[in-house]
Amino acid sequence: MKKAIVIGATGMVGTQLIILLTLSDEYLEIVSFVRRASGVKHPKLTERIINFDQPETWQSFVKGDVLFSTLGTTIAQAKTKKAQFKVDFTYQFIIAEIAARQQVPHYVLISSAGASAKSKAFYMNMKGKLEDVVQSLAFETISILRPGQLDGERPEKRWSEKVALSVMYGMNKIGLFKRYKPITASQVALAMINVAEEIQSASYTLDEVFGLIK
Repeated sequence: MKKAIVIGATGMVGTQLIILLTLSDEYLEIVSFVRRASGVKHPKLTERIINFDQPETWQSFVKGDVLFSTLGTTIAQAKTKKAQFKVDFTYQFIIAEIAARQQVPHYVLISSAGASAKSKAFYMNMKGKLEDVVQSLAFETISILRPGQLDGERPEKRWSEKVALSVMYGMNKIGLFKRYKPITASQVALAMINVAEEIQSASYTLDEVFGLIK
């Protein structure tokens, strides 16, 4: 019986992950670190509302068997690249570093297809840099998943995202941009839970992420 640590539980993937974890017989306890209350109640779930800028107030609670990291934002929500970097890179690294120091054995990170520290695209560069730095941390196992464009229901409407998904599905049908093939949030969440059973560190491409849910 395991204890799961989750960050980003109010996002599209995180919401699905919490649901699956509550249904799983493998997990007895779930602790979720959030910036705002999710409204989800379950006997297994302890939700801690925190300020990521004040780790001294919550770091002692980062203890468990697996750290699932689904935290992230968009440039539209963050408004600036600096603010997005703080959420997608800085906050993720802070909690990963704390978890490693407190001997959480397994870290499961959602990155992105195309992530590379050498990329000239801001988002892909940021994701690639995060992958690089967390792999230097002292986890027993690090699993990095690189899904394509996420599909699913969000609390807020994002019409531009819906349009982008339609375009991507159309491109995929004619054989283009398959590297970024859309994948549902529930599929990614299931892949995260399944990969948490692995004992070897690895990075998973989009096709391999799909393979984790078969």
